[in-house]
Amino acid sequence: MSIMLSIIIITKNEEKMLPRLLESIKEQGYKEYEVIVSDSNSADNTREIAKKYGCKIVEGGLPSIGRNNGAKSAKGDILLFLDADVLLPKNFLDKNTEEFNRKKLVAATTIYLPLSAKFLDKLLFHFYNMLARILQYISPHAAGFCIFCRKDIFIKIGGFDEKIRFAEDHNLVSKSIRYGKFRLLKGAPLYCDVRRLEKEGRLRTIIKYLVAGLHRFIKGEIYDPPFSYDMQGVNMKKENKNSKNSI
Repeated sequence: MSIMLSIIIITKNEEKMLPRLLESIKEQGYKEYEVIVSDSNSADNTREIAKKYGCKIVEGGLPSIGRNNGAKSAKGDILLFLDADVLLPKNFLDKNTEEFNRKKLVAATTIYLPLSAKFLDKLLFHFYNMLARILQYISPHAAGFCIFCRKDIFIKIGGFDEKIRFAEDHNLVSKSIRYGKFRLLKGAPLYCDVRRLEKEGRLRTIIKYLVAGLHRFIKGEIYDPPFSYDMQGVNMKKENKNSKNSI
């Protein structure tokens, strides 16, 4: 008997990327799923596209808020958080859901591969995957664009911490291991767009993640980013300052 999967996708003006992802979901052999699009006031045709594919639409916001809102509407036993610019290869849901259940995991992610022919992009992703394999046993890391999590565990740990402004995804999976195992799934990789690398620059992105890693290791979670960081059109550093000023 297949286990119900709730796929939660956060969006903001994703009319170009969302159809590609939804088509890849539609082509999966695994059919016991629902798709929830948590949309943050898109001004383009994102919501119309989601409706066309039969998705449930909920109100989004910043990533943590959008993902939490999607989870509140989820009916599945397992939650799968995705971003709109990723792509699922054939049998992604079948292979990874089976492995997730067989290994009795509470949370998981996959190996990430770039939708890019550039050697540097492949090298960066290879390095990240190698690091994630090592850390999965002691300090789990998972990008928010691909996290499997049991719904009951997600509820127990309170979902994504909406006060964290960077690396809230790593925080989520770190909290999950209080209740069981986290692993990198070997079934099928996830293909990721490199538009953020193109926009921010590869060197700048590398430095930003190194700074973030050191911050979390020395000071703890990042509630006040030491750098500017745009997410869904919002500068998270400025957003944090505005939030403090409004208190």
